[in-house]
Amino acid sequence: MAALKSQSGFSIRVTFLLIILVVLPFPSHSADPDPLQDFCVGILNSTSTSLNGFPCKPASQVTSDDFFFDGLSKEGNTDNVFGFNVTPGNVLSFPGLNTLGLSMNRVDYAPGGMNPPHSHPRATESGVVIKGKLFVGFVTTDNMFYSKVLTAGQMFVVPRGLVHFQMNVGKGKALTFTAFNSHLPGTVVVPTTLFASKPPIPNDVLTKTFQVETSVIDGIKAKFGA
Repeated sequence: MAALKSQSGFSIRVTFLLIILVVLPFPSHSADPDPLQDFCVGILNSTSTSLNGFPCKPASQVTSDDFFFDGLSKEGNTDNVFGFNVTPGNVLSFPGLNTLGLSMNRVDYAPGGMNPPHSHPRATESGVVIKGKLFVGFVTTDNMFYSKVLTAGQMFVVPRGLVHFQMNVGKGKALTFTAFNSHLPGTVVVPTTLFASKPPIPNDVLTKTFQVETSVIDGIKAKFGA
């Protein structure tokens, strides 16, 4: 009898563990869903819906060119208010990345240029400085600020969703290549989100947020063409 009770208890425990494994979701280490096939070259102009990226180009129509992209080889135009330029290598410019859970950017900086405070809601970012001297920093959800000045060959990482920036503090141009664990990480640029959204955020909200007069908010909005 004791042996039977022991076996019965063991069976109950095993069954309970199996139920837990089935009911609880497994942890995911990628920002995007796992791919369901070797590749899925995206059809960007498709009107059909897909739960895992863009709809796939038929395999019979896929060519070698779908897996190669030279868009990051050219220097970007940094003639703008922030003095920087992002050349994206995500699924929208390189459809071969569709469903593969990664993308890259080229970021060029003029002397004194800055990639202003922003965040990527769907991905962690890592990057390497190719040329120049960059001040890189991010702020955590505990309002802790972490930063360092980096030079060529040094790498940085910014956890997913955290506000961060890069500023060229060298005498010449700077260049970085950044990578993301999403084929479309998304970007929320803090100044343009707050002061150049369409339709605009009401001034009452912004004056209360920043504890300033309406004229200050109007002056900032004017700088962004709002």
